[in-house]
Parts: sequence; structure tokens; C-alpha cells
Amino acid sequence: MADDPSKRGQADRAQINVNEKHELRHWSKKFSVSPEKLREVVEKVGTRVDDVERALGGGRSGPGRQAGS
Repeated sequence: MADDPSKRGQADRAQINVNEKHELRHWSKKFSVSPEKLREVVEKVGTRVDDVERALGGGRSGPGRQAGS
């Protein structure tokens, strides 16, 4: 998501910025977790969406991806 929702540039959907209220709301809703839980997981595994999703138990495997990597 873009840092500023009013800007129309390309969003970085691979990263989560928990310091932006709109991103915290969006990702908390998407992963069905509280903002506090999302912050905790991001602090633990980093800001990459794939890593956060995996840590929350929703990891995906797809082409070029191996479980546990």
C-alpha cells in the first residue's frame, strides 16, 4: 500500500508498514487479527507480507516457493 492513500502511485504490496494507520487497519482486517497482534508478528518476522502471512498460519505454496523457505 502507498504511504499516503491520496497519492496514486504504484503501491508496495509486498511490505507492511504498521506505522501507517490505514495500512495497519487494512492488513489487520485482511489477516483477521488485531492491530496489536499484527504489530507483534511484524516485529518478530519483519515487514514482508509473505513472512507475516506464514507466521499467522496462512502461508501459501506456489510456483517457485517451497514450504519452510
